[in-house]
Amino acid sequence: MDSAISEVLPASRTPLSQTADNGLKIVIVGGFGVGKTTMVRSVSDIRPLNTEETMTQAGQHLDDLRAVPYKSSTTVAFDFGRISLDTHTVLYLFGAPGQERFWFLWDRLFTGTLGAIVLVDDRRLADSWYAIDRLEHHRTPFIVARNDFGGKPHSLTEVRDALDLEPQVPLIDCDVRSRASSKQVLIALVEHLQNLMTARENTV
Repeated sequence: MDSAISEVLPASRTPLSQTADNGLKIVIVGGFGVGKTTMVRSVSDIRPLNTEETMTQAGQHLDDLRAVPYKSSTTVAFDFGRISLDTHTVLYLFGAPGQERFWFLWDRLFTGTLGAIVLVDDRRLADSWYAIDRLEHHRTPFIVARNDFGGKPHSLTEVRDALDLEPQVPLIDCDVRSRASSKQVLIALVEHLQNLMTARENTV
């Protein structure tokens, strides 16, 4: 996906409030080229930290570019951004690298994570299976967001079935180039986490 942001971001990013005392870690995972870096860029209140490197011919046999032929750079460690929910609560966003050769970093990124977002490309749903498997292994709550790459060959019900998602896992559409759309994904995750917490409290 083109990393250009569809909405104009403010010239100056919002500084971190001195009253912020509750930091929550969120990880964004998914397959190669699914839009993780773009999402961090679009929604972060600060200039995001990116560990992108230019893709070279040496990596052509490792990365499948058929669905993203114009992709020229790739994340080799993680992306980092931040968004303030209110004067006290801040979300720290970590975008995980998508290529298989960098998956060894994921388990460390999951440490201390409150919840996760799995970005999926409707054309390459199988690329998301590993992310979902690792999150379930770590018992990390997550939601799934289908990024808009133009055209939707499958219904959300078909996507849910293909990913074998549990009924309680939210599945939504988004366009990560849009700051508003990316914020809605984060809101959906926070609401999911609140619902899980309420359910646990009611069973005690």
